[in-house]
Amino acid sequence: MSASGSIVILTGAGVSAESGIATFRGPGGLWEGQRVEDVCTPEALARDPALVHRFYDLRRAALDTVAPNAAHEALARLDAAWPGELLIVTQNVDDLHERAGARRLLHMHGELRSALCAACGTRRPWRDPLPPATRCPTCGAAALRPDIVFFGEMPYAMERIEAALARADLFVSIGTSGAVYPAAGFVRGAAASGAATLELNLERSSGSAWFDETRLGPAGALVPAWVDSLLAA
Repeated sequence: MSASGSIVILTGAGVSAESGIATFRGPGGLWEGQRVEDVCTPEALARDPALVHRFYDLRRAALDTVAPNAAHEALARLDAAWPGELLIVTQNVDDLHERAGARRLLHMHGELRSALCAACGTRRPWRDPLPPATRCPTCGAAALRPDIVFFGEMPYAMERIEAALARADLFVSIGTSGAVYPAAGFVRGAAASGAATLELNLERSSGSAWFDETRLGPAGALVPAWVDSLLAA
């Protein structure tokens, strides 16, 4: 691949799982014994804001107990070294990519360490607990909520993501289930624009058939090896 080529990377829960952050699905996942609609929908927030805020307060606090792993660090190294266009689109709401040093980064599903004003739309950094009815410092409305894209809401920056996919020479999906849209459809959009496509995953995803190549194994091993080979070439 030319050093001036454009790369779009999609990362999912499998990247952060090796740092100790629970995934959403499977044994021990965040939703085991907990209905998604009770904690991650606009209706849940309206029905029981204390439950929803407590759920995300606990997840936010848990970030202090984890650290970036080798996959995060390798992607940050690629971000710093790649001379062409690069965009890391993450479905993860943790801050491990940033803490590893990634800068060309977009959180399509929001961020745990951010609060959103449902009244004026202001987003602001937030590290502390976020009680229901916390007032927005910008507009004064008691409307601050976790800055998380709930099920049924539109992910952030879709126009920017789609434009990057249309320009991409290479699309790489890392640690994703291939079951959550619209991210699950990115591979087809990139391929339709002529990009090569690569999947790095612990096991074959729901969308593996759409990729030119799938490599199986832990992200902490696969991603550094892929980054090393790409930069060496």
